[in-house]
Amino acid sequence: MLGKVSLEEAFNLPDIAKAGTKDTTALYINPARKGEYDSQISDISGERLDISVNSGIGYTIYSHTVPGAQGEPDKAKSEELATRVNDWIYEKTKDHRDKCGAFATLSMHDPQQAGEELRRCVTQYGFHGALLNDVQHAGPDGNTLLYYDQPEYDAFWKVVCELDVPIYIHPAAPQGLLYDNMFKDRKYLIGPPLSFANQVSLHVLGMVSNGVFDRFPKLQIILGHFGEHIPFDLWRINHWFEDVEKPLGMVAKKSLHEYFQQNLWLTTSGHFSTETLNYCISQIGADRILFSVDSPYERIQDGAEWYDAAEMNLTDRIKIGRENAKKLLKLNKYQDSEAPVRK
Repeated sequence: MLGKVSLEEAFNLPDIAKAGTKDTTALYINPARKGEYDSQISDISGERLDISVNSGIGYTIYSHTVPGAQGEPDKAKSEELATRVNDWIYEKTKDHRDKCGAFATLSMHDPQQAGEELRRCVTQYGFHGALLNDVQHAGPDGNTLLYYDQPEYDAFWKVVCELDVPIYIHPAAPQGLLYDNMFKDRKYLIGPPLSFANQVSLHVLGMVSNGVFDRFPKLQIILGHFGEHIPFDLWRINHWFEDVEKPLGMVAKKSLHEYFQQNLWLTTSGHFSTETLNYCISQIGADRILFSVDSPYERIQDGAEWYDAAEMNLTDRIKIGRENAKKLLKLNKYQDSEAPVRK
């Protein structure tokens, strides 16, 4: 399928990539692919973009890799990093806007400042929203975790809704006390096996149960990796919310199913399973699912080839592959955006 849109594709600044990051990247990469990862993580408009186009991906949205600004506990340094990252990725994509764009990187220490930086990136740079690497680490030791389901973040969500752009909530590796208490002795559960889904599902379900989507009904949140396990426990979560938690006073006004229909999106990033895709279509609907790869942690070719061969009807293939993203991100014409799609 030509003209696919892929919107969870990571990059890093060359100097940060060369110095090594504070996360546990080695645990996310097949050792045999480490050289390929190193060559692609700061490659925006070169060979990596060519591979995407040759794989039928007409438009790639790049976002800063973990831990990003969320891993920097110092407010000033986190804000400085976010600005530097945004300026860098704009320069790298501005001459290739028929093939790629970006999500903003934001420091989330100060909701007001985060909103101002998002506004700058959307209005001046044409970014498509922002990607947040889960909670913001803060405090002198980095062990204070700031969650965006709290009322003080309403100032940020207000700006997001005014700009009418989505926010992608992406996982990050556990660090500080979270790492020491839970994962130090079970490091192979960091990342896709467990920690990623656990952390993001806690955060997003917190937004649901604490009424963020009721206060901001236009808010659109994207979840990668087929929803970080939430769809597979959808009935049980919703049963508990409706039959136990709401009688106890939970503020959420709608069912979990309704929030998925109105506020939440899933991507296929890093989860190339046709059985899982069809399950999510049955539970969430094809209208709320978006194609993505999760490069360079996963190979672009692998994600694209899997999707193009996956068993599904043509209408759903086109929706998930590009039409849903066009509507959500307000994309105009790009590489192969109107190319015919055949079974």
